[in-house]
Parts: sequence; structure tokens; C-alpha cells
Amino acid sequence: MGNRRYACNGAAAATAWGGNKVRILLADDHPLFRGGVRNLIGTTEDLEVVGEASNGEEAVQLALYLQPDVIVMDIRMPGINGLEATRMIREKQSEQKILIVTMLKDDKSVFMAMQMGARGYVLKDAGEMELLQSIRIVGGGGAVFSSDIAARMMHYFTMPKQPQPLNPALSELTGRETEVLELIADGYSNGQIASRLQLSAKTIANHVTNILNKLQVQDRHEAKKVLRNFHEAADLEK
Repeated sequence: MGNRRYACNGAAAATAWGGNKVRILLADDHPLFRGGVRNLIGTTEDLEVVGEASNGEEAVQLALYLQPDVIVMDIRMPGINGLEATRMIREKQSEQKILIVTMLKDDKSVFMAMQMGARGYVLKDAGEMELLQSIRIVGGGGAVFSSDIAARMMHYFTMPKQPQPLNPALSELTGRETEVLELIADGYSNGQIASRLQLSAKTIANHVTNILNKLQVQDRHEAKKVLRNFHEAADLEK
């Protein structure tokens, strides 16, 4: 995708910190990726890593404890995912700047990240300089998106929208409930979902109950049908 990016207030953001280093918290469940980003940041004079989290729960705890300037957040992590962690952090620290760095580039992930309060969305295949500059931009109060993501957003907002036969209750699901529903649709049992998300079976059962109540359906098969209709309608717009 090259080193192109789309940013708001980028020039001011790159210089806003002056001589002070931008303090960064890395949140990603892959040690090799965290190590690579840490080493890359270590080559700069204006950025520094002050903490690392391997899952969403650690990210929330360290964000509150360390008060970093920028959190570099992955989405797919065990337990609390990056989107839910972003929401939880922003609820407690409304000014916290979070940059999503992920392999996911589907519309749902992008718009959920923005809804949860992320200030940027960059793909993991971005170049080193693009990643560093994206951190600086977000740290300085700007917003930044990889060119692929910016193009998808532009397409979404400029394409004429058709009425969708969707259950409006889908929008009422929390990030975690949406994740559980997606796994249900993929055929996972409650026990398998609990293992995959590293949560208790009781917690998953509670999530499933909440999902059924919010969607006003009787069982998981009907819930799967609601989600399938949503995806089919979304595909028609592309």
C-alpha cells in the first residue's frame, strides 16, 4: 500500500510535542510484533515505549496506571478485544488517544473502532515510517488512516445507501456481544466461545441471553439468521 496516509492536523501534530517524548503503550497479543514496534520506536528521539499489554484487560489496566500519550492497539486479542478495550479506556479517560494497528480492514471493524473513540486506523502492513508518523499525528491530537482505509471510508460515505432489511437492535449490542454473536454464527458452542475468548462459560451464557433479548429472538438459530441478513444486505451495497 506504500507510505501514503490520510491525516487531519498532521503538520501541527508532528511538531506539537517539541522536545518531550511521546509516551506509548503497546497492546498486542503477538510478542514478535510488539518487539518489532518497540525496536522501531527505540530508533527515534521523540517516541518511547512505556508499557506493553498482551490482551485487552492488561491494556485497560496499564492505560489507567501509566497514562500514556498514545496507545497502539490491536483488535484481535484474547479476552477483551481491542475494540472493547478502546471503549472501556475512553469511558474512563475521554481524552486518551488510541491508534488501532491491525490486519483487519473490513468496514465493520473500521467503523466500530471510530465509534469506540479511536483516533486512527493503520494496517499492520504499513511501512515503518508511516507507522511512526501515524503515532506522532495521533499523539499531537490529529487523526490518521491508512490509504486503503481512507478509500473504503470515502466509498462508504459517497455511495447511495439503500434501505437495509436489518434488525435495528443489532446496533444495541456491545462490542463483546457482537463478537460472541459472530462466533455463534460461525458455529461455535458456548464452551468453545468461552475457551476462545478466555472467559467463563457463565459469562458467555449471560452474553448469549443478552443477545437473544436485544434481538428479540427465541434461540441462537434465529440470532444467526438476523446476523446473516445483515451481512447479505451489507454485501449488496458493495
